[in-house]
Amino acid sequence: MAEIKAFKGLRYTEKAGDISRLACPPYDVIDVEEGQRLSDKSPYNLIRLELPVMGGSENLSDYRGAADTLRSWLKEGVLKCDGEEGIYIYEMEFDADGVRRSVKGFVSLVKLEPFSKGVILPHEETLSRAKADRLNLMKATGCNFSQIYSLYTDEDNSVFSLIDSASRREPDSRFTDGDNVSHKMWVINDKDFIAQLTEKMADKKLFIADGHHRYETALSYKKYAEENLDETGSSEYVTMMLVNMENTGLVVFPTHRIVRNLQSFDYNALCEKCRDYFEITPYLNREKGEQGLAQAYDEGKKAFVMFTGDNNYTLMVLKDPEIMDGVIPDGCKALRRLDVSVLHSLVLERIFGIDRENMAKQINLTYTRSSDEAIAAVDGKRANCCFLLNPTRVGEIRDVAAAGGKMPQKSTYFYPKLATGLVMNKIFD
Repeated sequence: MAEIKAFKGLRYTEKAGDISRLACPPYDVIDVEEGQRLSDKSPYNLIRLELPVMGGSENLSDYRGAADTLRSWLKEGVLKCDGEEGIYIYEMEFDADGVRRSVKGFVSLVKLEPFSKGVILPHEETLSRAKADRLNLMKATGCNFSQIYSLYTDEDNSVFSLIDSASRREPDSRFTDGDNVSHKMWVINDKDFIAQLTEKMADKKLFIADGHHRYETALSYKKYAEENLDETGSSEYVTMMLVNMENTGLVVFPTHRIVRNLQSFDYNALCEKCRDYFEITPYLNREKGEQGLAQAYDEGKKAFVMFTGDNNYTLMVLKDPEIMDGVIPDGCKALRRLDVSVLHSLVLERIFGIDRENMAKQINLTYTRSSDEAIAAVDGKRANCCFLLNPTRVGEIRDVAAAGGKMPQKSTYFYPKLATGLVMNKIFD
C-alpha cells in the first residue's frame, strides 16, 4: 500500500525575506495579472520557479531560465535543503460559508505507483497541455515545487492524533495570505515519530484530491529519469500533502461551466429536449435559482441551474437517477450518480453535441469557480449560457476513485489551495 518517506526539504532561508512575500498559489490558479503581482512582491517569489512560462509551453528550452534561477538562489543561500530528513506538518485555517475552519495534514515523499495497482487513486480526467508544461519544468529544474493534495481514511483518528500531538508547539513558519488563509508548517525530525507515521500509513490507499496533472507528470518523469539520466535521485517519489478524509474542515467548491461559441442556441428548444430527463423550472431570478439548487443538494437530488441572460435562471432537476444507467452503461454507479456526469452526458454531449475532445480542448466549454464570473460571461454576450452546479461531496470523490472511475476534468475544487514555497523537494542531492 502507500509508502511514505521523510526527506530533506528545500526551504527558503532568512536571507530570502518574509515567507509571506515568497510563497505563491499553485501554478494552475495563477493568471497573468496575479503572476505579475506575485513577481513584484519579491525578486525571490516562487512564481519565478513555479510558473516561469505563463500559459505553459511544450518547448523544454523555455524553462531553462527557471533552472538558472534555481541554481542562482541555491548559490546565494536563498534556498537551502534541510540537514536532516523530516516530515512537514502543514495546517491551513480559513473562512468558508461563514465559518472558520482548519485542515491539518503532513507533507512527505510518497512512492509513485501506477494507478492500475490501486494504491494511489485518481478521480478526474486530465489535460495533456498541462502535463507537458509540468514535465518540462521538472526536466529543467529537477524539483517538485508544489505538493499533490491527497486524502486517506483514518477512521480511528490515530494518524491525525499523532501529527496533531507533534504540532502543539509554535510553527517553524507561518503567514496569512490575501484571502485570510493562515498557513502554518512544523518541521518534525524525530525518528520515532517518522517511524510511527510511516507504519500507520503503510496500509492506506491515497485518493488524489488536487494535483492529477502533477502526479501523472511525476510518473512520466520517473520513466524519463530511468531512461535518460545517470542518476535518478528521488524520482521514484513525489511530494504530497496528506489529509485524513474524515477531517471536518475539508471544503469542496463546485466548478461551474460556461458554454460559448455555439453556432446556434435556442432556449425554448433546449428546454423542450431536456424535459424527457429533467423537471424544468424556468424564469427564476438568481436568488430563487440558487435556493432551488441548495434544496436539491440537501435532498440528495441531481440538479443544476442554467443561466441564459436577462435574469433567467432555469432549475433543472433529474427526474430519476436510473436514467443515467443507460447513458453511461460502462461507468461505475458512483460516477453515474454525480451532478457533473449528468450535466456532461445528458446536456452537453447529448443535446448540445459538445463531445469529450471538444471539452478537453475547451473549444465550447470553459470552467470557473466563480458563479459571478460565469454569469457575467453570459450577460456580457461572451457566452451562450452557463451552468451553476452544487459541490461534489468528499464521499462521492472517494467512491468514484475506489471504483476505478474518473470524473470529467474540473469536477472539484478543494479549498483552500496549498501554498507553494513552504517546502519543496530537490530530486537530486
